[in-house]
Amino acid sequence: MTHDTHPGTAMVTGASSGIGAIYADRLAARGYDLILVARTFERLDGMARTLAAATGRRVDTLVADLNDPAALATVEAMLRDRQDITLLVNNAGVGAVAPLLQSDVDAMDAMLDLNVKALTRLTYAAAPGFVARGRGAIINIASAVAISIEVLNGVYGASKAYVLALTQSLQHELADKGVRVQAVLPGATATDFWTVAGLPHSNLPAGMVMDAQEMVDAALAGFDAGEVVTIPALEEGGDWDAYDAMRRNLSGRVSTSQAASRYRVADVVPTPTTGNQGQ
Repeated sequence: MTHDTHPGTAMVTGASSGIGAIYADRLAARGYDLILVARTFERLDGMARTLAAATGRRVDTLVADLNDPAALATVEAMLRDRQDITLLVNNAGVGAVAPLLQSDVDAMDAMLDLNVKALTRLTYAAAPGFVARGRGAIINIASAVAISIEVLNGVYGASKAYVLALTQSLQHELADKGVRVQAVLPGATATDFWTVAGLPHSNLPAGMVMDAQEMVDAALAGFDAGEVVTIPALEEGGDWDAYDAMRRNLSGRVSTSQAASRYRVADVVPTPTTGNQGQ
């Protein structure tokens, strides 16, 4: 695919390390100016200076903890106000590996605030402007646990299933308005995510852990190919197509005026009681 020489400005959240930092590098190389969002100024500033020097692109930074409502509102305002933004990469997120019953509910609540609430609010902030301009894209970093729901922590998996569902719904709603939406479902990826979650990826079988640069490059190849859902490790793309086709077929058969016959309880004639009643 030939990339636009001046494709606009990309905002990348969680941009100071890991997947977000690689997206920033790749998008700058594609000609995007950047707005990098993360919690730590020093790391973010150093990365911005390096990228700007290497690529000649404009690289702005915005220090924001997306779990802080005031900081989140600042990022939302920038997405609404900056007319040059053409791409939002919703990468910021956190995970958990402990079973639900062994997890702290407050930590789960904070995870939902970041993985679901912040992502949703940023999407709402960006989408109307993209529609008005007839141009834009949103890349949501989900996870393979969005469909492998029995793996890892159940709240984490549910948060990523939400990201997948939101992406598919948005693509359905916005595709004819010049706006593209993509969900990326990485499997285990070699980043600090696993250490923060409590299980360093070095403890996982090497054959199931993908290099983060390879993952991002595969995700961008899927974006170039027009995929709505990209699973970097999935060899046969037709497997996802078949899975999604089955889901769509099923969705057309789940709302009717009567319960399925297997759930209908036939009228049962009460069985007469035996014995002498009332004596």
